[in-house]
Amino acid sequence: MSKKFLPLVLGAAMGVAATSASAATLDDVKAKGFVQCGVSQGLPGFSNPDAQGNWSGLDVDFCRAMAASIFDDANAVKFTPLSAKERFTALQSGEIDVLSRNTTWTMTRDTSLGLNFAGVNYYDGQGFMVRKDLGVTSALELSGASVCTNTGTTTELNVADYFRANNMPYEIVAFEKADEVVAAYDAGRCDVYTTDASGLYAQRLKLTNPGDHMVLPEIISKEPLGPVVRQGDDQWFNIAKWTLNAMINAEELGVTKANVEEMMKSENPDVKRLLGSEGAYGEALGLSNDWALRIVKHVGNYGESFDANVGPDTPLGIARGVNALWSKGGVLYAPPIR
Repeated sequence: MSKKFLPLVLGAAMGVAATSASAATLDDVKAKGFVQCGVSQGLPGFSNPDAQGNWSGLDVDFCRAMAASIFDDANAVKFTPLSAKERFTALQSGEIDVLSRNTTWTMTRDTSLGLNFAGVNYYDGQGFMVRKDLGVTSALELSGASVCTNTGTTTELNVADYFRANNMPYEIVAFEKADEVVAAYDAGRCDVYTTDASGLYAQRLKLTNPGDHMVLPEIISKEPLGPVVRQGDDQWFNIAKWTLNAMINAEELGVTKANVEEMMKSENPDVKRLLGSEGAYGEALGLSNDWALRIVKHVGNYGESFDANVGPDTPLGIARGVNALWSKGGVLYAPPIR
C-alpha cells in the first residue's frame, strides 16, 4: 500500500539502522536459524494468516523463498505483522530482516529512510471500488462522491490530484486503519473506497456482500510494490534481489516445482546456471550453488506464486495483466544469472 511514512523517527532510527546493517545480516540470520519477515496485519492474497496462524500470500512466498535459498527450508521464517506506520521503523531498527508488505517503491523511501528496495514483485496502481447499484462505470462519473481511504497516505494525495485535475468536487472520509476504512465503506458511510487496486480486490472479500461491489477500470497512479531491506549490507541486499530475480527467471525458463528435479538434466545454459549445475553463482551470494533450485523446489516460480495467491482461480481473481512476463505482454523482466 502507498502509505506515507512520517520522518519524525529518522534521527533515532537511522543510527540504529546503521549499526544493525553494518553487521552481516546473513550471518545473523544463520545464527538464529530463521528469517524475520515483516508483513501486513492481514491482506488476503499478499500476506494473511489463517485461523491457526499460518501465513500465506505473494509477499509471504517471497520471504519463504529467501528462507529456502539460505536454509533449504521454506519454513525457516517467522512473520511480524506490522501496520503501515510501524513497518519502516521495524526494518530500520533491526526488528525484522526484510519487509515484504505490499510497500510502494518511491524515491523518498529509497533515499531518505536508509532502505533499499530489492525489486518489484507486484506492479500496482491506485483504483476505485463502488457499489454496483451506484450505476457508475468510470471514475470520471464520481463528481460529488464521498471517498473512503486511509489518512496520511499517498493514496489520499492521489485522490486529491485526480479529482482536481478532472474538475470534480468530492468529500474525503479518512481513517487511520485499513479495517476502519473497509467497515465505513461497507456501512455506507461513503460512496467510494480507494486504495491500491490489489488491495481493493483483497479487501472486497471482507465486505458483507462482495459480489455487490466492483472495481472501476481507471488506475490513477504508479504503485510498484516490492520487498525492502536496510541499506549498508550489500550481501543481504543481493540475496533479496536475486531471490526475486530467480523466481521470475524460473518462470521464463519453464522451471516449476513439479519439474525442477527433471530440469536438472537440461542442457540449456540458462537453466544450468539457474539451478547451480554450472558456475558458482550461489557462492557469489554467500549461499550454496543450488540456492535457486531450493527456491523453486520449496516455493515455486513467480507465476506459480501469483496463480496460487492472487490469480484468476483464487478468490481475488486478478489477471496477470502488467504483471505478466515481458515475453507475454507484461513488464516482468529479470536480469540474467550469468
